Amino acid sequence: MSSYLSMSKEALKTEFESVKREFEEVKNASLVLDMSRGKPGADQLDLVDGLLSYVGGDKGYKSENGTDCRNYGGLDGLAEVKRLFGQVLGMNPENIICSNNASLNLMFDIITQGMVTGFGQGPWLNQGKIKFLCPAPGYDRHFGICEYFGIEMITVKYTNNGPDMDAIEELVKDPLVKGMWCVPKYSNPLGLTYSDETVKRIASLKPAAKDFRIMWDNAYVIHDLYDESDSLLNIYEECKKHSNEDMVFQFTSTSKITYPGSGVAAVAASDLNIKLLKSRMTVQTIGPNKINQLAHARMFPTYEALLSQMKKHSDILRPKFEACLKRFEEALGGKEIATWTRPRGGYFISMEVLPCCAKRVGELCKEVGLIITTPGATFPYGKDPDDSNLRIAPSFPSVDELDLAAKVLCIAVKYAALEKLLKNI
Repeated sequence: MSSYLSMSKEALKTEFESVKREFEEVKNASLVLDMSRGKPGADQLDLVDGLLSYVGGDKGYKSENGTDCRNYGGLDGLAEVKRLFGQVLGMNPENIICSNNASLNLMFDIITQGMVTGFGQGPWLNQGKIKFLCPAPGYDRHFGICEYFGIEMITVKYTNNGPDMDAIEELVKDPLVKGMWCVPKYSNPLGLTYSDETVKRIASLKPAAKDFRIMWDNAYVIHDLYDESDSLLNIYEECKKHSNEDMVFQFTSTSKITYPGSGVAAVAASDLNIKLLKSRMTVQTIGPNKINQLAHARMFPTYEALLSQMKKHSDILRPKFEACLKRFEEALGGKEIATWTRPRGGYFISMEVLPCCAKRVGELCKEVGLIITTPGATFPYGKDPDDSNLRIAPSFPSVDELDLAAKVLCIAVKYAALEKLLKNI
């Protein structure tokens, strides 16, 4: 296909008229399509029908150590669930706390604890205008936590190996930089996995702030699309080599494995950090939903059973991602107006359109009934400096709906690019 950038003005006008006709056709179709968030589709949720049948009746409510899960207690979760998450994260079960469905809730609580009581150096609230490093494009809900607490966010660009470590190593020399957000495997939205060198450099950081904490959100740790998984070094083991084990909190959950609204979340950390978290939790709660944890433990009695479940997810998701990518290549390939990632796992495709076009693409999509993630949301304060990043979430629609949604998106990308190119001639 010919590049838009090499077309004459007359050729661009002719192409624009053709794209406008396509746009009007889809606009008149009264579509209702949603690619805005990485929600599992109904076919994925169906994989765990009967989850709650693993408890009650003849199966009873007692955990492996005899705990009656209907009652109070069990602050840090059931032993069998902690053991399972230990295998997922490569941690000792004693260094894991299992909670209810949302790992985001755990992250919010830990930032709250940092603000109010701190991590050995006093409350962050009393230390001035504290800052967090935010690799971007990234996860909007991480940024939302910082914005809620008035924490200044510093955008860090990505390289092909992960966040720009040269920049990070300089930035942590500021004692007001108290932490960093990371989605290290199949990152949201780039689908990128941190290289071994990047993990080692993060683990060996020597921040000026002694209470600096890495929020290691390993949400997609076993969410592969293909049989060959990206490899990710164990951040905790690497931190231990530099006596930095207290620097990192790791998170994951079953939100995209079982039911997002009724899963199990986990945080893994050093002995000291687990002690600090429990000191808060003993006041905050009498324990998590142990019945739900017991159901999960019985449905996935081994790590191998969990991986078998993930293979079923990948078989559902892979055709959806490939349908999107095929449509992008057919409609946009060679035009030099967009590039996109080809992730091997996770829940998102990241697209870069021409600078100053992403918001316009969002407007055009909305006009024809396609909902996408708000352009800019993948950056702190919702401000993409280039106005070029789009986060595409292929998981929720059916394959047929997804193919149509991708077609509509491509029309909007071409429309916005042609508008800009014609305006600048």
